[in-house]
Amino acid sequence: MPQTDSSAPIDRCTQYAQDVVSKKIVAGPHVRAACRRHLKDLEEGAARGLRWNLDEAQRVIAFFEEVLVLNGGEFEGKPFTVLDWQAFVLGSLFGWQSADGSRRYRVAYVETAKGSGKSPLAAGIGLYGLTADREMRAEIYAAATKKDQAQVLFRDAVAMYDQSPRLRQRLVPSGSKGKEYNLAYHATSSFFKTISADDGQSGPRPHMGILDEIHEHKNALVVEMMRAGTKSRRQALIFMITNSGSDLTSVCGDYHEYGRQVCDGTLQDDSFFGFICGMDKDDDPFKDESCWAKANPSLHHGIPGLKYLREQVTQARGMPSKEALVKRLNFCMWTGAVAPWLAAETWFACEDPDMVDMSRYYGRTGTGGLDLSSTQDLTAFVVSLDPTEDDPFTRLFPYFWLPGDNLERKGQLDRVPYLAWKEAGHLFALSGRAVDKLAVLQKVSEVAAYFNLRHINCDRWRLEDYRQLAEREDVSLPEFQPFGQGMKDMAPAVDEFERQLVAGTLRHNGNPVMTWNAANAVLASDDAGNRKVTKQRARGRVDGVVAGVMAVAGTLALETEEDMDDFFNDPIRT
Repeated sequence: MPQTDSSAPIDRCTQYAQDVVSKKIVAGPHVRAACRRHLKDLEEGAARGLRWNLDEAQRVIAFFEEVLVLNGGEFEGKPFTVLDWQAFVLGSLFGWQSADGSRRYRVAYVETAKGSGKSPLAAGIGLYGLTADREMRAEIYAAATKKDQAQVLFRDAVAMYDQSPRLRQRLVPSGSKGKEYNLAYHATSSFFKTISADDGQSGPRPHMGILDEIHEHKNALVVEMMRAGTKSRRQALIFMITNSGSDLTSVCGDYHEYGRQVCDGTLQDDSFFGFICGMDKDDDPFKDESCWAKANPSLHHGIPGLKYLREQVTQARGMPSKEALVKRLNFCMWTGAVAPWLAAETWFACEDPDMVDMSRYYGRTGTGGLDLSSTQDLTAFVVSLDPTEDDPFTRLFPYFWLPGDNLERKGQLDRVPYLAWKEAGHLFALSGRAVDKLAVLQKVSEVAAYFNLRHINCDRWRLEDYRQLAEREDVSLPEFQPFGQGMKDMAPAVDEFERQLVAGTLRHNGNPVMTWNAANAVLASDDAGNRKVTKQRARGRVDGVVAGVMAVAGTLALETEEDMDDFFNDPIRT
């Protein structure tokens, strides 16, 4: 293993993050979020037991540049020059450590446009895990659903072995020339080979699982097989690479969405790394070349060439059938995807940590929104406090309920930490298999009295059941006002919620359940441009946002009343 020069500690990983955040390097929204996450963890990660080990980050980059040799076309025989974004990926994966010194990240998801250099990167990581990771009996797998698909990435690793004098001295291949199926490193009794769902092999214990083209996986079988086998490995890594897909309900879509939310801070998972390229909401790569680098992180290094991308765009313009394919493969646009409504940057900009102290808002007027669930789903109640002369912000306070039984299993299905949220007080989950309606009403009554709420907007569905229960149990509540879930009622409220959020006149307390709901929210629209939050097309639960929109609708009603008062009190009219 080459030795890094300790006299010149260059942190290329952090430099890339800084250049992206400062806009020196053009990058898409999720890469920008990943870079902000890295910089934030450098400042705050120690409190969570995270440690940045620059020596390890430098070590893996040095392995790539001093040991590995590229192959194919114009790159045949050339040293592996690690590009800036690759340095960020490598440095992050091997430089970040947990409190016990083990690597922080156990799962990595990398999504870039075709031809960016992610396959050689993945093959190189496998070779590093095989020869330089200080791991005895390391099992390295190039994994896929089909054997021939797994062979594609493995052939890259074999070609690197062929080109590298250092690797040829240390590794022993199995199989005839061009048909190799295993690379052995006898010094540590380690191997690198392919594995697939159709192998019939059970019980792999990978030190590293390298998975290519996740968007082509029909199900999560291979990914879960690899992840299940890592439980006995202290330094295990599952490394996934892919182009963008067309179906967000696929296994690739699941990891894309999960990675997006982890990067932007909606969800916290210190063991998951995401590098997800893509366009901003208003980008059109068919009209503006300046956004191309957001999906093609190697573009400013000439990979792929501008000539190639221009040819792709020109052909797609002349052949509409090719347009979706070019958008997906060359510009990381999920052609079958529904864009999320609320940008993470906008949402987090409106978070106010001081709202943890609720006493300063005691007795303040406002309205509520109550999204009633079925017995098994999330119930949400959101308070929207009116602006005042001293505090010109609309203030949102959300509350959530789930059945307490099997809460950990529910969290696994939804990929969120329900148990942790419950323990932190962000979620109520009483014992039982159904939401305790009486407990919901009692809490709503308590909150309504504390804040002096005028009324509560509710979905008509199940409303009468709650009214009767409140009357029977003598629970004092403000008036429940039915609020339609169609375009007529929801569209003005959605517009107002969005207007206040973008203008920065809305504030929320950072409840992570609400933040998760906000990240999942998508809109449906009609021909007239009216919009509403839709649960049917959302990637996860959105009940808190629905309740928040209904609560903010009370602000609209208040403005209408004030406008009418001004109208009739106008001295000119009088």
